[in-house]
Amino acid sequence: MKNDPYKKAGVDINAGNELVQQIKGPIKNTFNNNVLTDLGGFAGLFSLPKDIKNPTLVACTDGVGTKVSLALANNSLHTIGQDLVGMCVNDLITCGAKPLFFLDYFATSKLNVKQARIIIESIANACKSSNCVLLGGETAEMPGHYVNDNFDLAGFCVGIVDETKIIDGKSVAEHDLIIGIDSSGAHSNGYSLIRKILDHESDADKQKWIEHALQPTYLYPNLIDKLKNSISIKSIANITGGGLVENIPRSIPKHLAAEIFYSKWKLPEFFQWLQTSGNLSDTDMQTIFNCGIGLTIVIAPNEINNLQKVMEDRDIKAHVIGKIINQKDNQNIFFT
Repeated sequence: MKNDPYKKAGVDINAGNELVQQIKGPIKNTFNNNVLTDLGGFAGLFSLPKDIKNPTLVACTDGVGTKVSLALANNSLHTIGQDLVGMCVNDLITCGAKPLFFLDYFATSKLNVKQARIIIESIANACKSSNCVLLGGETAEMPGHYVNDNFDLAGFCVGIVDETKIIDGKSVAEHDLIIGIDSSGAHSNGYSLIRKILDHESDADKQKWIEHALQPTYLYPNLIDKLKNSISIKSIANITGGGLVENIPRSIPKHLAAEIFYSKWKLPEFFQWLQTSGNLSDTDMQTIFNCGIGLTIVIAPNEINNLQKVMEDRDIKAHVIGKIINQKDNQNIFFT
């Protein structure tokens, strides 16, 4: 279109249309028989599974935070979509729900079709890995609001759980075990501090730690689904913002506390570097980062053998990192 006034204002409709054509394949690859609409409508329709007797919908929303800035600065966008999906589905499964569908929101100063396609393909791949449909989304050009090549990502996930099988932590009792499941790194939390520490790193080692920092968030839905079929899980905590200190107590009753055996697992190399280079105390680490534990579950002591059988030969490990104790001195978490 000659003299396109919208393009002169910084919004390229043709680029948006080109992106839609390029991402149709990856998105439709996530579809299943519950999807009732095709791409391009004003809303996505999804029929609820018929095999759940007491269906209860669960919803989560989240973003990737300033990990986006680190990925953009290092031209490493191929897994940032997995971070977005992971931040949402890993929250959703804490109540025992299964992901159903996902929606993304991608806002940028100027639409770069190649860049956006890489990101949305990453979102689609992560949805597929989580047995979740990428039902729709929105891409917005916002010149003047976002500047240069900056962009932001947000995600929204809806899942389902049988009301009689909701994991709510109410059955957690004294002497239960706290199981820590490995993270793949810092996931998507603490990156304002991580980026600050990287800025003071020597050039010789900087690239190594950037690669560690950009490891994508581990997707836990399939693992938790398998564990639920073999053991009784009393509670689940996704270790995100606030680290171990804030998230584990959220998963247990208020009259109980978590005793964490902090010396019982080895802090991964990346977190050791963060602590040393950032001059951070143990309390700082425990309050800001997941410290190598991406998810915790609480089980009865007699479930430990069944848990170990499920975890055999997996690329991710589970450890006993603590136990449930009675609360004292109004504290709900202790590190020993």
